[in-house]
This record gives sequence, C-alpha cells and structure tokens, in this order.
Amino acid sequence: MTREPQVDRAWYIGCTADEVGDAAILVGDRGRIDRLAEMLEAPTILPEKRGLRTVTGGWRGRRITATAFGMGAPIAVIVLRELAALGVDVFVRIGTAMVLGPARLGDLLIAETALAPDGCTTVFSRPGHVATAEARLTGALADAAPDDRPIKGGQFASYDSFYGTMFPLLPGERPEVATERERLAGLGVLATDMETAALLTVGHRMRLATSSLCLGTVDAASQAKLPPDALAAGEADLFRTSLDGIARFLEQRP
Repeated sequence: MTREPQVDRAWYIGCTADEVGDAAILVGDRGRIDRLAEMLEAPTILPEKRGLRTVTGGWRGRRITATAFGMGAPIAVIVLRELAALGVDVFVRIGTAMVLGPARLGDLLIAETALAPDGCTTVFSRPGHVATAEARLTGALADAAPDDRPIKGGQFASYDSFYGTMFPLLPGERPEVATERERLAGLGVLATDMETAALLTVGHRMRLATSSLCLGTVDAASQAKLPPDALAAGEADLFRTSLDGIARFLEQRP
C-alpha cells in the first residue's frame, strides 16, 4: 500500500487499514462478494455493517479487497472514500450496464470517460463535467480480458435517477427515456449505469487510480436481458479480468 492511512477505522464499512488490500473492487450486488471470495487466496470476509459486505484475499501475490455497496452512486462514493482513507489508492468498479450503439449484450465494457447528467457527481464537479478514468489502469484491464470475450472502451453515462431517464418503469416514461437514449447515442455513449461517473470524478479529485469495467447485460433500446447462462459466464470473465487487470497495474506501477 503506497498511501498512508488517515483514519483508524472506516465509519460505515467498519474495517481497519490492516484488513484491506493494495487495491479495491467495488461491486453492487452483495452476492458477488461470496463468488469473488471463492476465487481469492485465503479470503477473509469481514463483519458486515450497514449492509456493506467486504472480503480481502490474495491474487497473484497481491492483497485485494472487494466491497459491495448495493445500488447507486452516493453509497458507492462513501465506500470509495472510506477505503481511500484507510490507504487504498487503486479502485475498479465492476458490475452490469445497459448497452447502446456498437456495444452488445455480453461485451465487457471499459469506461474511458463518463458523463453525469444527474446525481451526486454535480457536488464534486462543474456542470458538463466529463469524468476520466486512469488510463494505465484502463489499459491493464483491457489487456487482461480473455481472447474470446469482446471488450470495448468508450464513454459511459451515469444516472442516480434510473427510472424515467435510463429505464421506463411506467408506460408514460417511454418517450422521455427514448429521447434521452437517442441523445446519448448521438454523443457516442457506449453504456449507461448508476455509479461510474461519480466514482471516476471523486477518484480523480482524490488522486486515486480509478476505473470502471462492466458487463453489458441489458439492451437499452429493447430492454432484452442477457440469458442466465451467458450472464454467469460473463460474470466469471468480469471477475477474472478485474483481478488480473489490477495485478498487472500494480506490477507495472513505479
């Protein structure tokens, strides 16, 4: 760990600096912590606090922590800031995303940049801000992807609101969602999610190496979903790519 801890214990996560690793993976779904733990060497699942579930274990000689934050940018940013205060300075958000344009269901998607049309990102940035990922970390993730899994890099757009902007819950919301989708397609946006822009923005502001790697699981236009078997296979590739990419980045870092 290259960053000195600034607190003795994280307020919400509840862990201490000696319980976290050299880098962190941030996931939404708590169930992914158990599946990641199965891949790690000597994993330690830390006591759950406020619904935040954390595991630390080994991967290619490095200690890596993964924390599940649930849904949405506000709590994801809290988790990032708490882990950073404990000394972690490399972060990869992994999860699922809705695909647009050239992206397809089952693709691995890397956010090189991200727009934030709404949400907590505006607290940390000026209007119209475009968040940027750490280029070397993004490159390490791209290099770690399996040969048989398509991987695309590009621009994301992240929303706190979700319904009525990303996805129509009610029939009357469909025209507004379609208009926003067409606007994003015109900007060359690859995928939409709820967390990437905020994490990249806050990570950059705090001088952390931060990136976002997602699996395309929902088609933004048709709302078609990735079938369960394909989802399971894609998630396995997502996990391994994130772990291998982090290890590559840490090995190459001065």
